[in-house]
Amino acid sequence: MINLRIEKIALTDVEKFSELATRAYFDHYRHLWYDQGEWYAHKCFNISQLVEELSDIKNEFFFAILDKNPVGFLKLRPENQLIDQEGNGFEIERIYLTNEVTGRGVGRKLMEFAIEKAQQQNKDYVWLKAMDSSQNAIKFYENLGFEICGISRLDFEQMKTEYLGMVAMRRNLL
Repeated sequence: MINLRIEKIALTDVEKFSELATRAYFDHYRHLWYDQGEWYAHKCFNISQLVEELSDIKNEFFFAILDKNPVGFLKLRPENQLIDQEGNGFEIERIYLTNEVTGRGVGRKLMEFAIEKAQQQNKDYVWLKAMDSSQNAIKFYENLGFEICGISRLDFEQMKTEYLGMVAMRRNLL
């Protein structure tokens, strides 16, 4: 059994959060970009952007902490609805892990945590987006009861075109 703690990320954690988010992103997604992901990481994980997101009451952020070290994070948007879907949705917007914990059950624990939060808030469903090229991630989510319910494409000219496809996935909670 892994000794994992899930802790809310505070504004005072923003530098540690920025460093972890950038490292976890680069661990898994450099290959998607012509510039090795530098543009996207700078855009999404710089201090001012994270302060803005952490300050937004519509967002909830959590560290995955293993043996006192942050090894991943989760971003939830409990009020975010899935477009064209009925009911009261709960979005899991980001789940990122560092390479050293990938495949060790940390992602499953974070997903179970998010689903439990959605159930506590009496949501009808929980949803997320995944890259259509990330077949391992899609299988992971399917094993947790998610089903593909939509497709879309990203609009980033810096990203290699073969990686622009996305799937929306949904798990009913009722």
